[in-house]
Amino acid sequence: MTAPAARPLRLGAIGTSSIAGRRVLPTVTGMPQWDLVAVAGRTAKKAAQYAEHFGCEAEDDPEALLERPDIDAVYVSTPTALHHAWAERALRAGKHVLVEKPIGTDAAEARSLCALAADRRLALRENYMFPHHPQHVRVRELVAEGRLGRPVSFRAAFCIPPLPEDDIRYDVRLGGGALLDVGVYPLRAAALMLGPGLEVAGATLRTRASDGLDLSGQVLLASPSGVLAELAFGFEHAYASTYTLWGDRARLTVTRAFTPPPTHQPLLVLEEQDREERLTLPAADQLRLLLEEFADAVHRGGGATGPHSESVAVLELVDAVRATARRVEVR
Repeated sequence: MTAPAARPLRLGAIGTSSIAGRRVLPTVTGMPQWDLVAVAGRTAKKAAQYAEHFGCEAEDDPEALLERPDIDAVYVSTPTALHHAWAERALRAGKHVLVEKPIGTDAAEARSLCALAADRRLALRENYMFPHHPQHVRVRELVAEGRLGRPVSFRAAFCIPPLPEDDIRYDVRLGGGALLDVGVYPLRAAALMLGPGLEVAGATLRTRASDGLDLSGQVLLASPSGVLAELAFGFEHAYASTYTLWGDRARLTVTRAFTPPPTHQPLLVLEEQDREERLTLPAADQLRLLLEEFADAVHRGGGATGPHSESVAVLELVDAVRATARRVEVR
């Protein structure tokens, strides 16, 4: 006899961000595992617009949303500086939490949220989509097969063109800046491919003279195994979303590492001395895979399971970059 399917999990959304409206909520509403119940934002008007668009209820106040007994989990997509505060309130209200990346503005915030979730046996996930894409599994398989030989270098970049002047990512008070917005992606990729124990060996940040906001940067990491990582990120570049693993026999490049659309067929480029192999992989929806894993974690009862150590490790690297970086002011 087939076991009955689990009922859809009831989700509330705090924040009416662009990523929520463009990607997360449309995906949620198309999944049988989830039922979007209500949304709350910084203004009642914006919440009402999102509620009408996605066919759910609107709450004038995020606190009222957290008090609802018909919500199992909360998706937090507020400005970065408010991620920790609202995720903490949701956990204390007994809700499982999916919070936009980064999980906080520093490692201390990450540690406190992870500890609270573990103590209350609630699922806590950070909305890094790319680690859920199968293309990275294939990369690790090729490395394990010895196709690259002995890895010696890792290079990654996530860069985007300048944003509109009024974009909140240019607001220091709201946790803006390139390091927390795009820099965390190559840092997370380095941790994914090189493992724990990474150390910052050097860093440079281009900062806005008026308020110190970081616009772009470069970071050099060292792994315990001796692999060096060179990372670039910023709001001042033509678009790039890539990483390369380089060994003594070959190098392997992921051409669309962080933001492949659901229908995109990933391309891996394997370059040997006298030969190039281009591997086209099946398309995958990395956000849907993340939301499926989060739903499974909620059904399991949350607790200490999950990638909490990676969330903390990335923000420890962010703290180290801030502490050691040479800053170059631009006007």
